[in-house]
Amino acid sequence: MKSATLRKWLLFFCFFVGIGAVGGAAGMMADPTGKLMKMDALLTYFQVLPFAGALFQNLFFPGLALLLVNGLTNLTAAGLMLGRNPAGARLGTLFGITLMLWITIQFIIFPFNFMSTAYFVIGALQCLTGFALLR
Repeated sequence: MKSATLRKWLLFFCFFVGIGAVGGAAGMMADPTGKLMKMDALLTYFQVLPFAGALFQNLFFPGLALLLVNGLTNLTAAGLMLGRNPAGARLGTLFGITLMLWITIQFIIFPFNFMSTAYFVIGALQCLTGFALLR
């Protein structure tokens, strides 16, 4: 596949994940109870995590983590790629790996769900596209 095509795909994945994460984080932080996004039932699953009593009594901290780990990072990589900065492709690849690690933690904490599986596949595609581009 041509470098220009791979670059467009990696840019797409970075924007898709970044915008989705910012939107999800905004919803989680706007209503930390989770009722707005129908995520309130998930709060009980967070209780197995370290510091659950301090950080996971509502969805604000998970939303902030989502924003910082998957949202702003992927949008930064996309911005760098748009500016033709070579670091953008490297970071886009790295953030595909980060997304797969994030979702692996979700696989451990939450029951099976389609959304987590789909995002794991997206992370894998983002990572593989980046590796192919960087070859």
